Amino acid sequence: MFVPAVQKCYRVLAVPNSSLAMHRNATAPAPVKSLQARKQQLVRDAIWDAAVNLFSEKGFDETTVDDIAQASGVSRRSFFRYFSSKNDLMAQGVGNYGASLADAIQACPKSYSASEVFRESVRTIAKQTAPGPRARKIMRIAAKYPAARDAQLTRLAEVQEQLAEVFAQRLGRSNPGDPRPHLMAGLTLTTLSATFRMWFHADGQDIAVTVDKVLEQLDQLVCDGEKSRTSSERRSAHSKQRGG
Repeated sequence: MFVPAVQKCYRVLAVPNSSLAMHRNATAPAPVKSLQARKQQLVRDAIWDAAVNLFSEKGFDETTVDDIAQASGVSRRSFFRYFSSKNDLMAQGVGNYGASLADAIQACPKSYSASEVFRESVRTIAKQTAPGPRARKIMRIAAKYPAARDAQLTRLAEVQEQLAEVFAQRLGRSNPGDPRPHLMAGLTLTTLSATFRMWFHADGQDIAVTVDKVLEQLDQLVCDGEKSRTSSERRSAHSKQRGG
C-alpha cells in the first residue's frame, strides 16, 4: 500500500473485491454453489463494498461497525454473522487474494517449469487485480491507516503457507525440509508487492508493463549475484593456483 507523500517500507496487497468468482481463472470451471451460499456471498460482498467506500471517505479508524452495517443495508447482528470486526473484514480480502493466487498457480500448464509458473502467476494476478479504481482505493486505505494494514498482514503467513503447499504439489512433493516451495511462495508474494507498489506510483501505467519491469529487475539482481559468485570462485581458484 502507499502513502504518496511519505516513503515507507511495507508489503503491498491489492484486493479489489472479496468475491472469489472475480479472480478465478476464466478457463477453470466455477464451483456449483447452493442458493443459500450465493445469497451469503452477495451479502458478504455488499458489506465489503460498503466498508471499502466508508474507509476511503470517512477513514478506517473513524468508521464503525454500525456505519458499515447501515451502509450495506444489514443489521449489526447480520454483520457479525460474517465478520468478527472491521479488522477481520479487512483481512478477509487477503484470504481471497491467496485463493486467487493458488488458482493461478494450479491453472498453469503441467509442462511449465517452476520459473514459468512463478512468472505466469504473477502476470495473471497483477492483470486481474489492477483494473478499475478499487485496487488503488484499498492501497490508499492500508497506507494511511496502520490498523488497516496490520489487519491485512494477519492473514499473510496463512497465504504464504497456502501457496507453499500448491508449489509443493507442482514440484512433486519432495521431503518436508525442501525449501523450494516456501521460497517460491515468498518470492511470488514479494514480487507482486513490488509490482503493485511500482504500478501505484507510476500512475496510469499498464500493469503488464510494470510486471515486465519488475521481473527484469529481479533477473538482473539474480544474474548479478550469480556473476559475482562465479567471479569470486574464479579469483579463489586463481589464488590457490598461484599459492601452489
